[in-house]
Amino acid sequence: MAKKVMVAMSGGVDSSVAMLKIIEMGYDAFGVTMKLWDYQSAGGNISRENSCCSVEEINGAKLVCDRLGVPHYTIDFMDTFKESVIDDFAREYFSGRTPNPCVRCNSFVKWDAFLKQAELLGADLIATGHYAQIEYHDGEPILKKGVDPVKDQAYVLWGIPRESMHQTLLPLGGLNKSEVRKIAAENDLATANTPESMEICFVADGNYKRFLSDYSPDQYKGVGEGNVVENGKIVGTHPGYTHFTIGQRKGIGVSMPDPRYVQKIDVETNTITIGGKDSLYSQSCKVSNINWLIKNIAFPKKTEVQIRYNSKVSKATILMDEKWDCHIEFEIPQMSITPGQSIVFYDEIDTDIVLGGGIIEKNF
Repeated sequence: MAKKVMVAMSGGVDSSVAMLKIIEMGYDAFGVTMKLWDYQSAGGNISRENSCCSVEEINGAKLVCDRLGVPHYTIDFMDTFKESVIDDFAREYFSGRTPNPCVRCNSFVKWDAFLKQAELLGADLIATGHYAQIEYHDGEPILKKGVDPVKDQAYVLWGIPRESMHQTLLPLGGLNKSEVRKIAAENDLATANTPESMEICFVADGNYKRFLSDYSPDQYKGVGEGNVVENGKIVGTHPGYTHFTIGQRKGIGVSMPDPRYVQKIDVETNTITIGGKDSLYSQSCKVSNINWLIKNIAFPKKTEVQIRYNSKVSKATILMDEKWDCHIEFEIPQMSITPGQSIVFYDEIDTDIVLGGGIIEKNF
């Protein structure tokens, strides 16, 4: 009897072709669309509910499943998503940090709540449309980058439980995006021409300030104006630290002969410290919430690291002290190492292999 696979169906072309591939591989498949949020509860312009979790996207997933002759269900995950992703997003921004909600969603929703739901529905495995690969070395799963360097999503998967990789299929990891669209068109899938989703799903207009104001109006209003400081001197004022992230250049509101960037955010004093581009570089950073996807790593460990999505990798050494606190020493100073962002470690020799990752706490 074929193993049963629950396929995550967002209503986009990637998850649609993932479903097709799972069927072609001989699995007994069914699709599930996760209802993660709505603008009523998360704030925003209701008329813009045209991305993940919208009626249009859910209908697109259903049409694909109907076309392929497999069942489709929509299941409410909104409480889990709110607690694990949206609340954390707001909490991090109000703490002066810059979170990556896609990492949280993968770690706590898609590879936690979704996997548990799959077990309740009798599925043996789950599958998603992520552009990444899982290979097996000596019976152990290894997470690797997808072959498409533009669409590779291994970076946002560092937080998934290592054990869950045994129950995961990633059928698009060996394909390029252009191939995926071609496959969808050749098989008359309704989602073949769906546009790319570029923004965070619950901030579809890309306006984080608007989102925070809608989601936590009292806390947002309580931030208020603060000082802009350079070299210990006040050089201007700003509308509130929640408007900024490390490395930001636009919107600082200070006129200088040369460009100025946000170097530091002090929540306690509501102060933004700015400086020239050179002030953004750091040689080291401290990392928390480490998740290792490879067993028995010896430290210190030379590695290649990525400090934000779509950034270039750089060479570094992972150091662990007796308390298992982790900090990273870069061979070359890195620009805008941002607290709250994910840092992902790749194997020094086979740089496609993801060793693990964590959350940047501070740079120094």
